Amino acid sequence: MPAADQTTPHEIRGKAAGTAPVPLSVLDLVTVGAGRTATDALQTSVNLSRLAENRGYHRYWVAEHHSMPGVASSSPAVILAHLAAHTNRIRLGSGGVMLPNHAPLVIAEQFGTLEAMAPGRVDLGLGRAPGTDGATAAALRRTERLNEGADDFPEQLAELTRFLDDDFPDGHRYRRIHAVPGPIQATSPGGVQSPNRPPIWLLGSSGFSARLAGALGLPFAFAHHFSAQNTIPALDLYRESFQPSALMSAPYALIGVSALATDDEKEARRQVMAAALNMVRLRTGRPGLVPTPEEAEAYEFSPMERDFIDSWNANVIHGTADEVRSGLDDLQKRTGADELMITGNAHSGDVRLRSYELIADAYELPKTEVKAQG
Repeated sequence: MPAADQTTPHEIRGKAAGTAPVPLSVLDLVTVGAGRTATDALQTSVNLSRLAENRGYHRYWVAEHHSMPGVASSSPAVILAHLAAHTNRIRLGSGGVMLPNHAPLVIAEQFGTLEAMAPGRVDLGLGRAPGTDGATAAALRRTERLNEGADDFPEQLAELTRFLDDDFPDGHRYRRIHAVPGPIQATSPGGVQSPNRPPIWLLGSSGFSARLAGALGLPFAFAHHFSAQNTIPALDLYRESFQPSALMSAPYALIGVSALATDDEKEARRQVMAAALNMVRLRTGRPGLVPTPEEAEAYEFSPMERDFIDSWNANVIHGTADEVRSGLDDLQKRTGADELMITGNAHSGDVRLRSYELIADAYELPKTEVKAQG
């Protein structure tokens, strides 16, 4: 596998800390547990972003989801603005924004604003799935023609890129439309514009985005945490398709990994079963708040649900800190991933925070106290 070389921008390439084989990052679903509020979940996100920054995690992404009571991340740009006010240096981004749900100009404006708030540390990760069910996607997009949005993804991506770079050609119907904050401010009388522009990442769980990211010379993020069987084929396709671009001369791929570390193995199994029950309910059209471990222990799983649980948990790295470190090391070796983005799902925010702390300790990530802005 060709490794990302020194000409790849540092904000994409990252740098491994401690004894970790590659940079470690965080994917936050802003999960809401039973008996907790969205306010509680968002406060956990603030605390987790600070922990991640202080312990050497490279980036912190928030994923767009809709109509799911247990996931309070329907507005990534709003959450990222809040996190920017409470952190100083960790990269913040979307993992991702679902492009077909939005007008490209709106995304360019939102992430231009985020870039102005947190110069040089904003990532724009884009996906083409709706991040929800079909009915909710129709409400978001004001259309029943849902496949059209996914099929038009390359064209939407090209339009968004032109808005970010403010380089529509003469004669284009959008030539005189500008995403602000953005490059147009540098060309206005007396204008001074930041040299930074959020790098675009493509996200995927199959081969479509892998091939497109490679063809465009963009970094690629693969959702191993819910599409593990496609991970290696998609990464191989990305690397084989890669064409050097102005942004990168070599491919760079991260994978999302579901991992949870606790102080003992038994507790890890309890927490993972609660998260798995949440997935059972979601996959059977009964989305709700993340249940407690006690509720999961009392739940009577059907044989079909048990099969799903076994399959789902097989791809969740969990246990003590040493066990999780070993699992992450093995996964990185098998996939050749350039970065591991860890999502730790549990009912309790304290359990999630403890998991990231334990993983940081297992890899001897440095402790750096950074004064929060907010």
